[in-house]
Amino acid sequence: MSIQLDVAGSSRRSRLADLAHNISYEVMPFKDTEREVLENVPDTVPLTVTATAAKGIGKTLDLAERLHRHGYTVAPHLPARLFTGTAEVRDVVGRLGDAGIRSVFVIGGDAPAAAGPYPDAYSLLTAMDAVQHPFTEIGIGGYPEGHAAIAQEAIEEALRRKAPLATRVLTQICFDAGATATWAAGIAAARVELPVYVGIPGPVNRQKLIRISAGIGLGQSARFLHKQQSLLWRFLLPGGYRPTRLARQLAAAAGKHSTNIRGLHIFTFNELRKTEIWRQQLLAAISWKEDRP
Repeated sequence: MSIQLDVAGSSRRSRLADLAHNISYEVMPFKDTEREVLENVPDTVPLTVTATAAKGIGKTLDLAERLHRHGYTVAPHLPARLFTGTAEVRDVVGRLGDAGIRSVFVIGGDAPAAAGPYPDAYSLLTAMDAVQHPFTEIGIGGYPEGHAAIAQEAIEEALRRKAPLATRVLTQICFDAGATATWAAGIAAARVELPVYVGIPGPVNRQKLIRISAGIGLGQSARFLHKQQSLLWRFLLPGGYRPTRLARQLAAAAGKHSTNIRGLHIFTFNELRKTEIWRQQLLAAISWKEDRP
């Protein structure tokens, strides 16, 4: 019996190690983001840069280009609903290609109305394909708990349509590790065989979330807080939220299913110093356990 327990523990640690060694960070294009990334994040950690309707795509592209020049692997968010037409798609694709950026994250976006003929990620993906984009890594969104404004059947169909035009799935935040693993197993069974990187919050506090929401425009702030209300609620619980606990739960849950889960995508909310300290501590703890006789 003790041998079985040891094997099970070793297997869980192995899955957690796999997740911990495949981590990317999401950052927001604020005034001090570039400096904070350079001061706190090794250039071996892949980054995505968010975009909002309030700030537009320009700030996202500017920051992505600067971070790329510093040696980071960067994927700017490209929200379909912010693109005005084929000319802008061609311009953005060409600009990123000229900069040497080969990774993007294509989403529908939260703008209340589409600025052009691209109401969703699939329509933008097909437009990018038509202009012969140079990207070798294309992320698309995954929704383990569904979407408040979109029927589940429509989400599943959209994922099947987008998958052939993408290389990975980055999920929205879900605090139920079992639900995430079950969802990942479900899309794998549906022959969506892209690697899945599970989105989890880093070690951020609710005051930070509120400050961020105040800095991204009134309408966008309301949508942000609506989307993150479960996150804020989690931080109000006794004991608060612990990213390591959720990562361990994900490793255990993934082991019960045949899934495509390959790593973690950390929503840093620009708490970059705290996030990197947490990542290093997680790696050190895993290494220590693996080195034990």
